[in-house]
Amino acid sequence: MSFTTVNVGLDDRAYQISIGTNLLQSFPSLLQDTAIAGRTRCAVISDETVAALHADKVLTALADAGYSADLFTIKPGEASKSMDVISQVTSEMIVAGHDRRSFVVALGGGVVGDLAGFVAAIYYRGVPFVQLPTTIVAQVDSSVGGKTGVNAPEGKNLIGAFLQPQAVVADITALDTLGDREFNEGMAEAVKHGAIADPSLIDALLDLQRGDHAATESIIARNVAIKAKIVEQDELETSGTRAFLNFGHTIGHAIEAAAGYGAMFHGEAISLGIRAALWLSETKRGLAPEFSAKVLDALEHFQLPLQLEDKPEFSTDTLMTKLAKDKKFLDGGIRFVLLHAPGQPVLATDVTREDLEQAIELLRTPR
Repeated sequence: MSFTTVNVGLDDRAYQISIGTNLLQSFPSLLQDTAIAGRTRCAVISDETVAALHADKVLTALADAGYSADLFTIKPGEASKSMDVISQVTSEMIVAGHDRRSFVVALGGGVVGDLAGFVAAIYYRGVPFVQLPTTIVAQVDSSVGGKTGVNAPEGKNLIGAFLQPQAVVADITALDTLGDREFNEGMAEAVKHGAIADPSLIDALLDLQRGDHAATESIIARNVAIKAKIVEQDELETSGTRAFLNFGHTIGHAIEAAAGYGAMFHGEAISLGIRAALWLSETKRGLAPEFSAKVLDALEHFQLPLQLEDKPEFSTDTLMTKLAKDKKFLDGGIRFVLLHAPGQPVLATDVTREDLEQAIELLRTPR
């Protein structure tokens, strides 16, 4: 079994990320040196689509390793990230007899990972969990770092907790089951990582062709190494360093919320947010337009949107109302991640409401 590993160094909360092919069939062997050791029951949480594709091999792998596993499924899509679904899943786990000696396996994309991680954080006041991300966005970003939670009607990810996984196992082969749109939308987070931390990653993304497992494994490993380093420096987002991961997300989250959760993929909204953030970076911090152009080229390489659709829900007033609910607004002020130069993000406090309105208007125009 050959795979790439990246370590997240967080003292007693440290864990390993494993990236390779056909790992879903063998992942229990990677749990031996974690808090999972000695536990015998687990709750596999997935969505109906992912479960139909991958649950059998995961349940078989767990059974072969001596675990008693139950599968709990939710409806696919962002709408499932709600307190109602949390209540449903936890109730089903209680009825099935799971207790504080169980552990949780999150099998799926970002929605499943966030929700299952939150279930683990609150079930019997906390049980361990493992991430088995099956989408690009989950493998390069959301499965790493310990952020769990659900959405509120007022905004995305406003209810949640920090709980680091015991392990993350990213099976590149699982990505082969994604549709092109699902594959491409996850690359918005990879482009973001390149912009804020590793500009040479943008070139690698521009060269990536779907189906090249070796290149994909390398790119995912580079992404999680970036994410791991930032998490190590600022696990609970208190020093400001982890906030750099929000590049493109302030306006992107507002667009996603205004569209209605599930109507637009996360990465599609973030692509638009990245374009706005690049323009603001040029305007407020003097970022070279040539670098912005390369980043936009990478987003276009993955067929991600750069122009906001002409729809009533995307009015400037509506988006500004959604922005005001974002966690990145602190004490009524605006904290906005900008780029001073390629790979050099800054947390700006001088972005005004008028600046944001102009950035939104920019998104109504073709590139």
